Amino acid sequence: MRKFLAALILIPLAVILVTFAVANRHFVTVSFDPLMAADPALSVTLPLFLLLILTAALGVVAGGCAVWFGQRHWRRAARRHEADARAARVELDGLRAQTAPAKPELQRLPVPSAGGLYGAIGRDKQRATL
Repeated sequence: MRKFLAALILIPLAVILVTFAVANRHFVTVSFDPLMAADPALSVTLPLFLLLILTAALGVVAGGCAVWFGQRHWRRAARRHEADARAARVELDGLRAQTAPAKPELQRLPVPSAGGLYGAIGRDKQRATL
């Protein structure tokens, strides 16, 4: 089911990207020099579709980094709680080990004689097993 849903999303997305790339094959010049517009020192010439796809990918990476840095508080709290839980488990195991020998052993009751209070051994008056 998961592979089907992934294919349901990825195949149309791939078709759209290929169509977009074919329709926008012309080259554009991107300038990184705001002072000299006529002859920029820092410029790149590349296809428009590549520029837009790279810009979208850069936006996804920047957004992912922003979210990752924004969640550092929750990751730190999760590590702290995990360490506390691990310490509590160790302490619980130690307490169980201390109390295990202190438990009294179960005593076995003596077997009633053949003609005991309820008749046959291990049965009551209605012959149910005790």
